[in-house]
Amino acid sequence: MTLDTQTPAGSRADRIAALAETRAVRPEAVAEAAAVRPRRPALLGATGRLMLIAADHPARGALAAGGDPLAMADRGELLDRLCTALERPGVDGVLATPDVAEDLLLLGALADKVVVGSMNRGGLAGTSFEIDDRFTAYSADAIAASRFDGGKVLLRVDDDDPATPRTLEGCARAVSALAGHGLMAMVEPFIARRVDGRVRNDLTPEAMIRAIAIASGLGTTSARTWLKVPVVPDMERVMAATTLPALLLGGEVAGDPRAARDGWRRAMRLPTVRGLVVGRSLLYPADGDVAGAVDAAVEVM
Repeated sequence: MTLDTQTPAGSRADRIAALAETRAVRPEAVAEAAAVRPRRPALLGATGRLMLIAADHPARGALAAGGDPLAMADRGELLDRLCTALERPGVDGVLATPDVAEDLLLLGALADKVVVGSMNRGGLAGTSFEIDDRFTAYSADAIAASRFDGGKVLLRVDDDDPATPRTLEGCARAVSALAGHGLMAMVEPFIARRVDGRVRNDLTPEAMIRAIAIASGLGTTSARTWLKVPVVPDMERVMAATTLPALLLGGEVAGDPRAARDGWRRAMRLPTVRGLVVGRSLLYPADGDVAGAVDAAVEVM
């Protein structure tokens, strides 16, 4: 069984089950699906907001969600949850690495959606080289060739790790290259340090202000740069550090989803905050209701 890349037929479960066969016998189907995918005319819709589902965690070896260390390990289940999320009203698109984005292309789930390709996934979670997040996924050229809308980079600045300059340089090159194609560059910046051997992001207002200031200056132009930032204390002061548009990230599955949404809602009032990029907390909510979790997040917007 192979997939019709223009009009996928059958149940979602059947189409997901057919992916392995299609990838084995007709790999050109990926490029065909990208070429015919209907694109929306603008990054921002009528609301002026942007709601993206993040699905770039597995490629960094980060498979945990909630209390399950392998929650995201079943690709078929992840794709099913992603399709459910992408079908909900108010969801604009997805942030993904090539493997996930191409599965969604073959499933016909990205028509008229914003697609942002994840670019640097080399800093695998929990490794000694985690800060050396070199570029091992999408390039700006590949994102443009796939007719996607932008690229995302993760930038963690560790003052004590000599790998930091390589990641800084890679992110700057990506920002410049994406802008050269007229595409969004989404930069997710943190100040990080090792605590008991593990990389930890500093989520104090002062650290986030410094991270945002560094990220805002990357590349040969900031005209198409967006930021992806967490909700931290004193967000008004934090977001005053830049005029660049920003999206709020969701982070880990929240023990209290209502409190997390309240934080998003308050931050959404700030002039630079234009939407959300949320992954695990919507795809793997504690109650298992993906549609309900997505709808509640959209309501915040």
